Amino acid sequence: MPMDPLPLTLANLLLGPGFRARRAPDRAFDRLLDAAGPTEDDERFTDGFRHLLRCWAGAEHLTPVGWLSARGHVGRHLANRARIRRLLAAHPGIEREPVERPVFVVGLPRTATTLTHGILSLSADHRCPLLWELLTPGLELPPEEREKAITTARRLVGGINLLSPRFRHIHNLRPEGPEECTFALPHTVMPLSQAVIPEYLPWHETHDFGADYRYLKQIYQVLQYGRPRRRWVLKSPLHLENLDALRAVFPDATIVWTHRDPATAVASFCSLVEHGMAVNTRPLDLSRIGATWLELLARSAARGLASRAGIPRESLVDVPYSWLGSDPAAGAPKLYAAVGAAWTEADAARLPTAVARPRGSRVHSYDLARYGLSRADVDAAFADYNALRAEVDRA
Repeated sequence: MPMDPLPLTLANLLLGPGFRARRAPDRAFDRLLDAAGPTEDDERFTDGFRHLLRCWAGAEHLTPVGWLSARGHVGRHLANRARIRRLLAAHPGIEREPVERPVFVVGLPRTATTLTHGILSLSADHRCPLLWELLTPGLELPPEEREKAITTARRLVGGINLLSPRFRHIHNLRPEGPEECTFALPHTVMPLSQAVIPEYLPWHETHDFGADYRYLKQIYQVLQYGRPRRRWVLKSPLHLENLDALRAVFPDATIVWTHRDPATAVASFCSLVEHGMAVNTRPLDLSRIGATWLELLARSAARGLASRAGIPRESLVDVPYSWLGSDPAAGAPKLYAAVGAAWTEADAARLPTAVARPRGSRVHSYDLARYGLSRADVDAAFADYNALRAEVDRA
């Protein structure tokens, strides 16, 4: 890894005195819980985050910025949960909001899920959550409060880009652009992309995600309440391993599953993890990143395949990488037809903007060998998935 960016070095120096607080993670958690507001009868939710913060506090090679990130992650989820509960209590009609025929874009990360989501967001009939809404979900805000929430999102994105300048070339976060459910879904594996916390895995592997998806639905009901109803178009690679829980809460959902060679996807995602984790963990063990995420992504694909048999054929859309990766103008109308949406001239006119690389972005290069992996390793881990992908490509 190159030398740390100067802003990251200075941030770690400034945050050094507060780094000692990670020796008492329960005390740090209690402060976050107090700041979030009342959480009576919600111990199952909060206990999961208490366990996460305990694990995160003991992470290997965690930096002061990493400890700040851990508390920020946990604190945001606690505060959002408390806000959603208050809104449901004050407005019982929220839970009667129908979330009908939502589209969920799933697939391994780096398989064009973001591109697919962005293209589906073009339609005026579709509703995609915006990053600032996912960071602070709530009811319609007055203009000044809305701008304050957007500014908070801008600061978060600005901080990420400042501390990890190459991250935006890999995944460009836009405060007012469509973003994925990862920011709203509470208990996910994403903390493992920021810190070395293997102790969290056993808890995560046995966690029942049914309650998480019921909560996710409540978030979208809040964002819909009092506003025009449109078809939700949602996205996260993390849904792939939880399709059974997702479909139990959203039984009429259309699942759009993107496909790409896993050797390419794993290498690209390991690169993303490297640049994100470098903000929070120093030094990095690149081989450990490779081994960890090969296992996690292969597990995700296997769980997705196991759930696939229970999805009605009319509710499942397979999107090979060639549909949108090589010729979006030809693939976008097929995608819309497959989800039962109309592709209009207005959508076509906006397509070039949706597929264009952000101004000033660089080509993202990556290599499996950098993470101690080979194509043979990936092909062995994804043998069953590759068989499905071959069928999709033939079709």
